[in-house]
Amino acid sequence: MKAFRLIFKGLLLLALLTGCNNKPKIGFLMDTLSIDRWEKDKELFEKQVEELGAIPLVRVANGNSPKQFEQATQLLYEGVDVLVVIPVDLHASRDIVKSAHEKGVPVISYDRMIRDCNVDYYVSTDNIRIGELQAGYLSKMAPTGSYALLDGPTKDYNATLLHLGWMNVLQPLIEKGDINIVIDEYVNEWDAQEAFTIIKNYLSGNNPDLDVIIAGNDELAGGAIRALRQFNLKKKVLVAGQDAELNAIRNIVAGDQTITIYKPIDALVSTAANMAIKLANKEPINTSITVNNGYKLVPSVLLTSQVVNQQNIQLTVVSEGYLDESDIFDAN
Repeated sequence: MKAFRLIFKGLLLLALLTGCNNKPKIGFLMDTLSIDRWEKDKELFEKQVEELGAIPLVRVANGNSPKQFEQATQLLYEGVDVLVVIPVDLHASRDIVKSAHEKGVPVISYDRMIRDCNVDYYVSTDNIRIGELQAGYLSKMAPTGSYALLDGPTKDYNATLLHLGWMNVLQPLIEKGDINIVIDEYVNEWDAQEAFTIIKNYLSGNNPDLDVIIAGNDELAGGAIRALRQFNLKKKVLVAGQDAELNAIRNIVAGDQTITIYKPIDALVSTAANMAIKLANKEPINTSITVNNGYKLVPSVLLTSQVVNQQNIQLTVVSEGYLDESDIFDAN
């Protein structure tokens, strides 16, 4: 009887291990966790993939493109069924796609497009539209004046798309002579300190006229605001950011930042996770949108974003559970 129990337990353990091994493995290659919003993506992705019955394998490259390629190689060696990639470098990440396809593993480009390669799918927000929202909102408040544009890094294609959106709105005003672009610079690594230096150097050069700053994300907006404070210009210059970071929302409450853009992180994660599971299970995926990555029209899902200002904080980031009300208002 004892021997029978031991055999039964052994068979049960083997069944459990076999069941676990049959679960799809979904690799998630991330650029960085240095920005708050990426922590949310990571936590939500791991939770969603596990709830869908798969195993999430997350690796973070900390802004190092060669390291991200090494991490991809390791995950492919470990037998992942799908790779979801937030590329460190829009061009260098082509090698990840190539290596994955050599192993028969599909690749989803998440939030940022991997350029000039045969990437399988793209899940993101409409970044051109985000740029239009930022520029449209502030240009209505300040239809004339001096504008500073703080772009993200050139290796992130989202920075290019945001700039296209800005110029869709601003170019007619520039041509009319209503506004003047006094700064238009790409900032390495989405670095707040570099954004601070750019604005500080401009204001230090006897350039008192600055009416609007449009920044590629809230990190850059925060750096710009620090410079404005040094010159006693806070609340006097309109500032737009993106990502609805906690500090940005606090700045909006304080009146130092005008708007940010709230991206539907839950929906982005859910879309990517469900798509990855379908790919792992060889199930069809239907998309009605394509985005040109320089090599092909990539089947895509583009989600909508919304402006957050002082008036709708409660109705957006608070009501949807993205940020806690006490964290926002107790600090001000």
